[in-house]
Amino acid sequence: MQSIGFWIVVFCIFIFIRYFALNEEQGLVLKPMYDIPITEWLHFGVIGGLIIGFFYAFVEAIFERYITPKTYLGLTIVLKSITYLILLILSLSFITLLIEESLDIDLPNERGWWQTSKIFWLMASYFLLAAIIFSFMRMAISHFGRGMFFKMLIGTYRKPSEVDKIFMFLDLKSSTSMAEKLGHYKYSQLIQDCFFDLNSIISKYDTEIYQYVGDEVVLTWNYNTGINKNRCVKLFFEFVDRLHEKADYYNQKYGTVPQFKASLHGGKLMIAEVGFVKKEMAYHGDVINTTARIQGECNKYNQQLLISKSLVNKLDLENDYITNEIGSIILKGKQKEVSIFSINKN
Repeated sequence: MQSIGFWIVVFCIFIFIRYFALNEEQGLVLKPMYDIPITEWLHFGVIGGLIIGFFYAFVEAIFERYITPKTYLGLTIVLKSITYLILLILSLSFITLLIEESLDIDLPNERGWWQTSKIFWLMASYFLLAAIIFSFMRMAISHFGRGMFFKMLIGTYRKPSEVDKIFMFLDLKSSTSMAEKLGHYKYSQLIQDCFFDLNSIISKYDTEIYQYVGDEVVLTWNYNTGINKNRCVKLFFEFVDRLHEKADYYNQKYGTVPQFKASLHGGKLMIAEVGFVKKEMAYHGDVINTTARIQGECNKYNQQLLISKSLVNKLDLENDYITNEIGSIILKGKQKEVSIFSINKN
């Protein structure tokens, strides 16, 4: 949906500019002399955006999943460029025919029309620029998170700010023995596959990835968002279910089905931009340390998900989950006791 929305806006902006252009080239040009309201032209901009947006999202998904990991960056760029050029030719040819039929005007659409059409190459250049901008935005959003990226643009966190957050530390069980068994290369592939499956569901639960640390990933929610509909808990168990659903794949490729352990805790902490050469958003506070320490207790109590009492009291887990109190324990590096609970599916 983001891709489609972006390309609809891009095409409508192009049409708006061309409609009021002073020196229009002959071809697919939006001339006021046609005495056609701009709303009619924008209608075709929406259609063009829908078509290009759909195919753009489809091509990006195919490349990210099957081609980019297996080819060099230069070859990937060449293949994408050729693919997008073909899609642009086909899409504009279709839209040209649609305009001719709907508005009863004559536009160049004979075989090979695009080769000598100035407006086509102008639009191809415009498409390339828009694609670069969109790719940059996607990379920035995937790195910092959707909400975080735009707040960085307006300088919200140039000075440390207090926020309410929930954190989950998600770690692969028996990672050391698994790495020894599989070897570094195969083990890295396993981690890639696991995190790919995790990434495929995180948007469903309105979470953001704070950082990857080896075979561990740190997820975060705005406090109320994570509590609402038990999102922070549901994400973990859907991830577990997804790994079980792909058990045959993991067994066939790696000879094992990966299992993860996790911890949940939340509260107030500080967030600020850090670094200059490599700028990042960093959280500072006891919440992160406590969450990490709770996860370290999973093996000791043979549990896959542990949660702090302060957070579990905010959730409504009675119908779908079983919670058991582990007790108040002193976590490594801390002086005060922290009460923790285990969570399992009902």
